[in-house]
Amino acid sequence: MLLIDGKKTSEEIKSEIALRVSEIKQEGGKIPHLAAILVGNDGASQTYVGAKVKSCEQVGFESTLVRLEESVSEEELLKVVEDINENPAIDGLIVQLPLPKHISVEKVTNKIKPEKDVDGFTPANVGRMTLGWPAYVAATPYGIVELLKRYNVETSGKHCVVIGRSHIVGSPMSILMARNEYPGNCTVTLTHSRTQNLPEITKTADILIVAIGKPEFVTADMVKDGATVIDVGIHRIADASKKSGFKLIGDVKFDEVSEKASAITPVPGGVGPMTIASLLYNTLLAAEGKVYTK
Repeated sequence: MLLIDGKKTSEEIKSEIALRVSEIKQEGGKIPHLAAILVGNDGASQTYVGAKVKSCEQVGFESTLVRLEESVSEEELLKVVEDINENPAIDGLIVQLPLPKHISVEKVTNKIKPEKDVDGFTPANVGRMTLGWPAYVAATPYGIVELLKRYNVETSGKHCVVIGRSHIVGSPMSILMARNEYPGNCTVTLTHSRTQNLPEITKTADILIVAIGKPEFVTADMVKDGATVIDVGIHRIADASKKSGFKLIGDVKFDEVSEKASAITPVPGGVGPMTIASLLYNTLLAAEGKVYTK
């Protein structure tokens, strides 16, 4: 069984990005600059944004963190997004989710300039990705594709089953795996919580991508011998044996599924670290103008 190590791979990608930034400095070019907007005091969001800012420093990017109060109006937030859109010094913009309930995620997402949408969430980038045009691909799906590529997982002609249809992971993942390139050229089945006879479908998967958001949902009896299993889920559950009092698990029951899989991502240390690496890569592309070419 091959353990697909996202932590190790993400560090390799960061090293490659840092090398490119060093070359840009030597050439006298513009250093990539990522801006993040954080609304409110949600602990998890602060941790995620902090990790992104730290990663920017690690690879030599410039970064700007804009903190706004939970009570900020939708109009005020949209004005901040607009100001960053028009700031030529900033190459990429992310707005950390979730947002307070009085603010429309759709309005804020649509306000971000597609050229700076390094999260890959705007309709323009989703549409370009679907058509196979140059686009900023959402960070988690891009990270998964990169893992499959770097671990030489054969995809052409294989049956890929995706569990979960979110706009952030499941839906774009199904499109990427069907595209006429590597990784891709799969026959793809997109399943979700309403799918009937789900175990019968998952047992036919050569590549199983699980992003359903339910702890240890996929068990060994749902997996074909020799399948490649990508676990996107992450859940914190109580564990008295740990010093912290909790442990992290995924959407896949790792201990038993790993006995059947030919390759599998762990949780933590699998898909998670790749998300930030992908975000950095998109920001580098934005700074070098390699997606939205004039």
